[in-house]
Amino acid sequence: MQSFNFKLPTEIIFGRHAEDRVAEKLREYGASRIFIVYGGGSVVRSGLLSRIECQLTSNGLAFQVLGGVQPNPRVALVREGIRAAISFKANFILAVGGGSVIDSAKAIAHGTANPGTDIWDFWSGRAELKKTMPFGSVLTLAAAGSETSDSAVLTNEDTMRKVGLSSPLNRPVLAFMNPELTYTVPKKQLVCGIADILMHTLERYFSCDKEENAFTDRVAESLIKTVMEASHVAVKNQQDYDAMSEIMWCGSVSHSDFTGLGRRKDFSVHKLGHELSARFDATHGASLTALWGSWAKYVYKDDIARFAKFAERVFGITDGTDEERARLGIEMMVTYFQNLGLPTSLPELLDTKLNDSELYSLADLATNGDKKKLGTFHPLTRKDVLAIYKLANVK
Repeated sequence: MQSFNFKLPTEIIFGRHAEDRVAEKLREYGASRIFIVYGGGSVVRSGLLSRIECQLTSNGLAFQVLGGVQPNPRVALVREGIRAAISFKANFILAVGGGSVIDSAKAIAHGTANPGTDIWDFWSGRAELKKTMPFGSVLTLAAAGSETSDSAVLTNEDTMRKVGLSSPLNRPVLAFMNPELTYTVPKKQLVCGIADILMHTLERYFSCDKEENAFTDRVAESLIKTVMEASHVAVKNQQDYDAMSEIMWCGSVSHSDFTGLGRRKDFSVHKLGHELSARFDATHGASLTALWGSWAKYVYKDDIARFAKFAERVFGITDGTDEERARLGIEMMVTYFQNLGLPTSLPELLDTKLNDSELYSLADLATNGDKKKLGTFHPLTRKDVLAIYKLANVK
C-alpha cells in the first residue's frame, strides 16, 4: 500500500438549515468583521444573503459584501476584494455560492493576509504562499469541491490564463452545506457540477502509481457510482433531497483528496480544460467532458488493466479481453456524459470546429511552449496535448 499524508481541517455543518448556524460558528472561530463574497444575483433573489446578513447583525457581527464573481473567477475582482477587505479590517472571509465564489474568497483571504504581494504572484509561482486568514463558505452549488479542497483557480483576463494553485492554506476552516440551497440551480449548472465531481475522482483514479491501495480504489469507485445513480434522479427532480444530498457530499469528498490517497493526481484533463475556459470562457465542467474521452482513448494503453478494472467495478463489464473491457468502459463513460446533455467534443462545447492554428496555440499554452509536461498517468508533451485536442476536435 502506498504511503500518503492527509489532513482535512475543515469543519463541515451539513443538512437542512445548516446556513442558520453561520453566526454561531463564526463567533466560535473568533470572527467579528466578516467580508462576504458572492456571485450573481441568485443568493440575493433567494433571500439567502439577506438571511445571513440578519444573523450577523443580530449577533453583533460587522460585515461588508462584494458581489459579481463570475465563472472562471477573475483576478481583477479578487484584487478589488482584497483592497476592500483590508480597508474594512476584515478578520474572516465568507463565500456564499459555488466553486468560483469560494476560490475568489480563498484568494481574497490570501491577499488580505499578504498586502505587500500581488495575488497573481502566488498563482503564477513568483511568490510562495506562507500565510492566510480564516475563511469559509455557504455552499449553493455541488460541483468544484472547493469547500474542502486544497486548490483554487483564478483567471487573468489580461493574459488569458487560467491557473490553479494547490496549498494546504487553501483549506477552508468552515463549510455550511444544505442540499436544499441547490434546488434552484439551472440544469446546465447541475450537470456541469456533476461532471466536475466525477472528474475530480477520475483524475485521481487513473494514476501512474501501480501499487494497490484497495480501500482508496473502492472509495473512488463507490463515489463515482453513487454520483451517477443520484444524477439520474436529480436531473428529473432537483428537489429530491436525498439525491441532491448525495451529490453535494460526494462533491466535497471527491476533491478533498480522500478518493486518491496513495495515488498521485493526474489532472491533465483539468489543465487542458483550463486553456479552453481562459480562451473561450467555456464552462469548466463541460470543458472536462469535452476532452476526457479523447484523453482516455489516447492514454489507456499505458495501463490497460487499470481501465479494465474501472470498466468492471463501475459499469459491471466482465466479458472480453482487458483491452476490450477498457475500451468499452471509456465508451460507457462518454455515453453517460452525453446522456446528461454534456459535450464530448470541442465542436459541441464551442459550437465550432477549431482550426490547426488555434489547436497548436492551445497546446503551446498548456505546456508553456513544451517546457513542462502535464499529468502523471501519461505525462503529456506539447505533441501529446495537440493530438488529444485534435481527437476532441471531431464533430
